[in-house]
Amino acid sequence: MSELLIPLDKYLAAGLHIGTQQKTADMEKYIYRVRSDGLYVLDIRKTNDRIIAASKFLAKYEPDDILAVSTRQYGQEPVRKFGEVTGARTIPGRFIPGTLTNPNYAKFIEPQVLVATDPRSDSQAIVEAKQIGLPVVALCDTENLLGNVDIAIPVNNKGRKAIALVYWLLARQLLREKGVLKRMRTWIIPPTEFELKI
Repeated sequence: MSELLIPLDKYLAAGLHIGTQQKTADMEKYIYRVRSDGLYVLDIRKTNDRIIAASKFLAKYEPDDILAVSTRQYGQEPVRKFGEVTGARTIPGRFIPGTLTNPNYAKFIEPQVLVATDPRSDSQAIVEAKQIGLPVVALCDTENLLGNVDIAIPVNNKGRKAIALVYWLLARQLLREKGVLKRMRTWIIPPTEFELKI
């Protein structure tokens, strides 16, 4: 287990660990316990370790070879901000079929890796990524299937604060891995800047 990237209470405050009332066999190994109300609770240390692993993996790519997508409303601002600070390409909002597979489509792009906010709502992007052999990093909740996911980050992928915090951590770690941010220097961008404003 790696040391936590941020204090445990900050993870808890953002609700990163609160899953759904459903679980898949794929996600079982990331579940810490089940609450009395039936909600599955994710293991924050495992989430933390997967954020570190995903960042190391993404750091192998040039920023504009990374594509981050989110059809989910609460993921659109975090994805946009992630792209802004890391240089990654982003598609916040609807993913048009053929974006990765149809060279005749005006907005056709050829990334090297896909980051998805939710395997279910971003399934079109994931299917296309798999068709052309791209690795997929995805934020996965307790009820997600991991069949097309190469690196899963177990997290509440429905919560506004949770999604924002994960993308903030991913961006910060990615910049650290790339040597853009030195370990001890504080990063002036707060996680709240990644949140969708309501």
